Amino acid sequence: MHDIAAHAPPSVDELLAYQRAGRAWVAVDAEDRPLAYAVVDVVDGCAHVEQLAVHPDAGRRGVGARLLDTVGAWAVTERLNALTLITFREVAWNQAYYERLGFRALSDDALGPGLRARRDAEPAKGLDSARRVCMRRAVASPTQG
Repeated sequence: MHDIAAHAPPSVDELLAYQRAGRAWVAVDAEDRPLAYAVVDVVDGCAHVEQLAVHPDAGRRGVGARLLDTVGAWAVTERLNALTLITFREVAWNQAYYERLGFRALSDDALGPGLRARRDAEPAKGLDSARRVCMRRAVASPTQG
């Protein structure tokens, strides 16, 4: 994953913009140390998970899954009907992980214009589109409980 490691993480200003917009969540441990975070945009009427990052020491403990459930609950309150994301196809902690959490790969014709634009912009950021997949997970509506 050298191509990903070469990319700088989001800046403090970028993360603050998500926080100010109410679209950032952080999971912390018992000592209030950050373990993971998620930042979300609204794309095509869905909560688009722009980034989910879990510290390696907190991996495989359900921290990321709980963050996604929190984002899903927020999406319901915002009347958004799904979570979407773009991730790597073949990396074990990406597509297969998200499939275990209920996400499904989208065909090209199932992409909304906003998600398609994000996917199409990735090569300019150095990401190989052949290795990427757009995914979606429905969220429960308020009437579904």
